[in-house]
Order: sequence, then structure tokens, then C-alpha cells
Amino acid sequence: MKKTKVVVIGLLLAVMVIGFAQAQITGLQVMENVYNRPVGPDIQSTLTMTLTNSRGSTRVREIKQFIKEFGDDEKKIMFFVAPADVKNTSFMSWSYGDGRDDDMWIYLPALKKTKRISSDSKSDYFMGSDFTYDDLGDRHPSEDSHRILREETVNGEDCYVVESIPKDSDYFYSKTITWVVKGEWFGMKREFYDEDGEFLKALTINEYKKINGYWVIPEMEMYNEQKDHSTLMELDNIRIGDGIKDSQFTERMMERGIR
Repeated sequence: MKKTKVVVIGLLLAVMVIGFAQAQITGLQVMENVYNRPVGPDIQSTLTMTLTNSRGSTRVREIKQFIKEFGDDEKKIMFFVAPADVKNTSFMSWSYGDGRDDDMWIYLPALKKTKRISSDSKSDYFMGSDFTYDDLGDRHPSEDSHRILREETVNGEDCYVVESIPKDSDYFYSKTITWVVKGEWFGMKREFYDEDGEFLKALTINEYKKINGYWVIPEMEMYNEQKDHSTLMELDNIRIGDGIKDSQFTERMMERGIR
């Protein structure tokens, strides 16, 4: 009986310790888990971007995108294939695991020139969408101060609600608030606030699923309340781990275009 009691007490203590550890998780740890969540060695997909203005008029853009991990770094390249007015435009970003700012480039076929996106230009909206260039990158958790505001359930998923305030006072968002799924470490929703602290826009995840053991987001929507404008992003033909050559992620490839 004594041995049984000892085992039971040990199990109870273990449960209490685990529960305490979970309760003590910090906002920084939550966002580090999001940043470090495995996404697969490489991903390629077709991206449909639908822009809707305040009058309900829409514009649709078709994109081929490729993403690959290079150790702790990640490289992404996107090629616009339709409509004709944006065809052959390409965008590339390199994100660094050591916290350095992302490097970004855009190729404009009308100018036949690849332009590097400066730090000052990362607040500009990407190709008329509601995503800034910076939104398309991979912001490092060390760039912000994080705190857990509360816990909520979104679409049946238990989430940490994390407020992130930039350490750089000149950053164009005064803060973001992210709903992060516990244990899975992806954001279900994110709110963005402008430099004056006013609500600007919200990103909502409409669909999420696992492919080859990795969480992917096939559908998301960014709604800009101040402009009454939205951007729906839908991924199709998603392939993970098929292999992408390192040479795919170069300025030469941006100018050459998709083949």
C-alpha cells in the first residue's frame, strides 16, 4: 500500500509540475515556438490572391511560389503569372534565423530591373494587396516585447492571446495581437495597430491542415478596416519536400521568370 501511495503521489506531483510549467510559459516563448515551428524542407504551391475594394470590385492575381529552408534561414520567391498587367513580376525574400532584417527584392518587367526593397519601403503594400512587404517576411521574436494577455478559444482551438510591441519605436505598427494555438504553435488570427495605436487590419486563418506532417495554411484573409479593403490568399497544389534547387532563389531567376 505504501508503494502504491508513493507512485500515486509521484504521478500527481508530475501532473502538477507539468501544469505549472505550462502556466508559466511567457509571451516570448509562445512567439519563439511559432517562429521555430517546423514547416518542411521546401514548399511549392500556386497562390491565388483576390483583392476586394470598398465597392465590392475584385482583382485576381495568380502566383507560383517556392520556399526553402537553408539551415536556420528561409528563402522565398514568387512569380506572377496572371493577369497580363502583372505577369512576369517577381518577388524574393531571404529571412535569417539570427534576427537580421529580411533581405527583399522585386523585379519589375516594365523596367527590366530588379529593385532591392529598402527598410523604409517595407511598410509599403505589396502589389496593391493589404499585406506590406514586411508582412511577407518572417519577423524575429527578438524584435518585439511580448506578453500573454489572456487565453481564448477560436474555432474550437485553445489559444494564447499574445500582445507584441516593437522595440523599435519607429516601426510602422505600434503593436500586434496574435491568437496562437496551444501546442501546435500557429496563429489563428492577428490584429495590427497603426502608429497612433488605432486598429488597422486583421489577418484571419480560414483553413489549416497537415500535409506530410506539417501544418499549412491553405486560406487566409487580411481585412484593412481603415481602407475597407481585403486580400484573400488561397494556396493550391501544395507540395512539401519534393526538392527545390538552391539556384531557384537568385536575382537571375527573378529576371528569367517561371519556366
